[in-house]
Amino acid sequence: MKPTWPLLLVTAALLGQQPPVTNAKLETAQVQGGLEKAVRASMGKQAGAAWIGWAVKRIPSDGRSCCWDDRGGYGCGLEGQKVTVAPMSGAVKLEGPTQEHVLLRVEGGAIGRIRSYSDDCPLDAGGLPFHWLTGVSAAESVAFLAEQVSRAGAAREELRKADGAIHAIAQHAGDEALRTLERVAAQGATEKIKHQALFWLGNSRGEEGYRVVARVLREDPSEKVRERAVYALTQSRAQGAAGAIVRAAKEDKSARVRGQALFWLARKAAAPAKGVISEAIEKDPDTEVKKKAVFALTQLPKEEGTPLLIQLARSHANLAVRKQAMFWLGQSKDPRAVRFFEETLAR
Repeated sequence: MKPTWPLLLVTAALLGQQPPVTNAKLETAQVQGGLEKAVRASMGKQAGAAWIGWAVKRIPSDGRSCCWDDRGGYGCGLEGQKVTVAPMSGAVKLEGPTQEHVLLRVEGGAIGRIRSYSDDCPLDAGGLPFHWLTGVSAAESVAFLAEQVSRAGAAREELRKADGAIHAIAQHAGDEALRTLERVAAQGATEKIKHQALFWLGNSRGEEGYRVVARVLREDPSEKVRERAVYALTQSRAQGAAGAIVRAAKEDKSARVRGQALFWLARKAAAPAKGVISEAIEKDPDTEVKKKAVFALTQLPKEEGTPLLIQLARSHANLAVRKQAMFWLGQSKDPRAVRFFEETLAR
């Protein structure tokens, strides 16, 4: 019996022979003289659209970069077509994917899109030429992608391409990727590009990424960038991430950032959140922060948040806080809130 299509694809990927791609006019070339030169050479081989790709070592991860359907099937149609491979049965790999495949969609001598997928993600190239480059080092891959980010303008398509490049960089193993993300987070041409770098630093770069994002949160002069850094920390599994959000909730000079920190703290870490939120309601000098802190209580588990809202609505000295607590109690549909309003109206 012949092996099934998914098995053939995964086997080829694991052996590093070629990407798990079908419906493609596949051509393989060894990189000589640098990645930029190899990409340009591949571009020059046809006038129409094509895909160019290469593999790099991936950050350790128990997940895969791929496309999924609602039944657990996976696979990506590079030209927008639906591709579904049923999950494989049998032995489960203890380790996640070890390589990331970086793909460029090119047409007319220009790069239009940048994508990256783990080496076990089946791909369908939609019948286009597919140029696979071998011998690409992580350093030159990161440098090439960073150059694409630096060239991006403010147009939506340019930002989308930069997003793809930043995601691809974030999946690269090694210090070059971390340092590049750090540089983009500090010096990116637009705030949206900085935001993407911060997100992936928090999401994928572990303790080192957390330290970079925490420093941006402390030092960046832009309120919007610091606000995004707070969100990036919610994506981090590093031990100190919640503590950095707490510091922002208490100490950031911007009321907007303090309010956002309270909201995300409630979503990320309920244990320390109650005390920090309550402290903000009592002590923060800005009424808008107090109101956001009341809203943050709605993000806590109901058994914790609802009693605090009732207490505020019943007796807090600040009228704005009481009104805000009543508003969110009214939205909650919690039976305890209904009883509170019944008791209040009966007086």
